[in-house]
Amino acid sequence: MRPKKHETTMSGDLFRARLEQIINMKHELAQLAGRIDWEWLDGEIAPLYSDKGRPGIESRFVIGLLLLKQIYGLSDEGVCERWVHDPYFQHFTGYEFFQHEFPHERSDLSHWRKRLGDKLDLLLAESLRVAHDSGALRTRDLARVTVDTTVQPKNITFPTDAKLLHAAIKGINRLARRHGVRLRQSYIRVAARAAMMAGRYAHAKQFNRHRRQLRLLRIRLGRLIRDIRRKIAGHPIEAAFEAALARAAQIRSQQQRQRGWKLYSFHAPEVECIGKGKTRTPWEFGVKVSVVTTNARAPGGQFVLHAAALPGNPYDGHTLRTVIEDTQRLTGREIERVYVDRGYRGHDAPNPRRVFISGQKRGVVGAIKRELRRRSAIEPVIGHMKAQGHLDRCYLKGHAGDAANAILSAVGYNFRRILAWLRILLRLILEHMIASFAINPELNRAS
Repeated sequence: MRPKKHETTMSGDLFRARLEQIINMKHELAQLAGRIDWEWLDGEIAPLYSDKGRPGIESRFVIGLLLLKQIYGLSDEGVCERWVHDPYFQHFTGYEFFQHEFPHERSDLSHWRKRLGDKLDLLLAESLRVAHDSGALRTRDLARVTVDTTVQPKNITFPTDAKLLHAAIKGINRLARRHGVRLRQSYIRVAARAAMMAGRYAHAKQFNRHRRQLRLLRIRLGRLIRDIRRKIAGHPIEAAFEAALARAAQIRSQQQRQRGWKLYSFHAPEVECIGKGKTRTPWEFGVKVSVVTTNARAPGGQFVLHAAALPGNPYDGHTLRTVIEDTQRLTGREIERVYVDRGYRGHDAPNPRRVFISGQKRGVVGAIKRELRRRSAIEPVIGHMKAQGHLDRCYLKGHAGDAANAILSAVGYNFRRILAWLRILLRLILEHMIASFAINPELNRAS
């Protein structure tokens, strides 16, 4: 059922002080809480609720927690723990009096991320609206953009054959215990030692012994797969084992240097191997993410206008049309010029004459030449999204988790820029007030 609307009583309490009396209302977080249109967000997510059942958690509380998590780069547990002892966090999420206990469960954040789903773009649109209303972003900044892609790594270990085989053996053993399937032998202890020795032999360059340990792991995994298939044949639980056994069989059959599709994680089969040509990390394991930023530096800095996960590792040029259309729908402004790198050659943009590729000479004069030189300014933006946000490692599950993490990382980056802009505005106002009230030394001279 739809949650009740947030209402402020504006009434006092004999034994408790209101948060407005405790915190500094000129703090940038308190200023930001007053600029966000919480009622609009609540109205947009209203269709996600049914008309029956008990009222849900207030949308301002959960959306505020999601924003605070992304702004300060915290985990779900971390933001809930900090909320208890930070009055600014409690005021941001709509509370009037200081609370000494967290009022809900940590898992509510996970449920809300799943519920919002495609509606997470609303948070990105709201961040751009707040930036525009506060003067940090101008309307003309939305017309000329820079587009680039990066890799959002998944929270997995570096995939080696030994690690994957060992993970598959542990995974189907867990599934068998959960469904009460009694195995002839689990091979847990043998597989753990074989995986450990395979890593040691590979490090010592004793590859014949290394391959012997891999062969032992493959044989044990094959025995487990056949044993489970014999015992669940014709039973209702056969469907529950189908996906896990298919992944285990794929891991058992694939080779290190084979071409074509490979499985890089037993618990996260959506992970892809992507090479971006980096010397430090030639291969990254996760999902490709497209990022769109303003080309010119707005008064509040560069803002992210669009972010989306691109599962399947598509060619950059084949994603440009969709990215431009989604960005225009999100900002409400037609894009005049797009600046990209050479990975977008052969793109499918709706207006190819308005797309300028790094290193291009024809038609690049005057302002276009200056703006094309600023194309590389998107790289530090992506770096900040990874270093200060959650783009550097995705802990959320599945393709939906990849998409949600990419959008929320962009939202957190934009709100960090807005907070920095509000700090600058407050400092300028205070400096102006101090200068206006300063006593002129000429008036204090003795006659």
